[in-house]
Amino acid sequence: MTLSADRPLLIASGNPNKHREISQALNLPPEQVITPADLESDRGATPDPDETGSTLLENAIIKAREFSLWSGQWALADDTGLFVEGLNGDPGVYSARYAGENATFSDNIDKLLKNLAAREGITREAHFSCVLVLCDGDEVILSVEGRCNGQITESPRGEGGFGYDPVFLPDGETQTFSEMSPEAKNQISHRGLAVRQFSQLFEAAMTEGKKS
Repeated sequence: MTLSADRPLLIASGNPNKHREISQALNLPPEQVITPADLESDRGATPDPDETGSTLLENAIIKAREFSLWSGQWALADDTGLFVEGLNGDPGVYSARYAGENATFSDNIDKLLKNLAAREGITREAHFSCVLVLCDGDEVILSVEGRCNGQITESPRGEGGFGYDPVFLPDGETQTFSEMSPEAKNQISHRGLAVRQFSQLFEAAMTEGKKS
């Protein structure tokens, strides 16, 4: 498929935290990046896809396809999971709803720390993975994955970020994601790494499209 720079790129999420992080990391003009809120007046309510996939990739494809079909634009969706070695990879693909369908960030963190505390002596090693998928309608155009290794802290630290950021200490760092500035976090985070990979591939594809 030929990619052209005259079409906007929709960030396929209703999460404003993800809008901010992905927009900051994308190497694209601001006018080329849009969010669902920019289209709701014309397209109606933002989609709320059922994430029924068994992997991050499957869930990202579900979201990207639904948002692209809804918007008529390229849609870039991510699915992110925290995988804790001592909990056999949990919460994994269920990270956002680890403590229940309507769980808050605090609910999920509380359950995670309680489950770790109940298994004395187990490793607290963990990693974040972020899969990004670009769809045009039903067609998957690009997919990438970023990963950040680290440890789960004994208790939450910091006020920034979202999700499990207060309890995730990246390898080689002294601050949790929540204690870091957004710029510092984006340099090493799973989402920042995935977005930079995506940007390189997307720019290359658009350059190739201009030549054809």
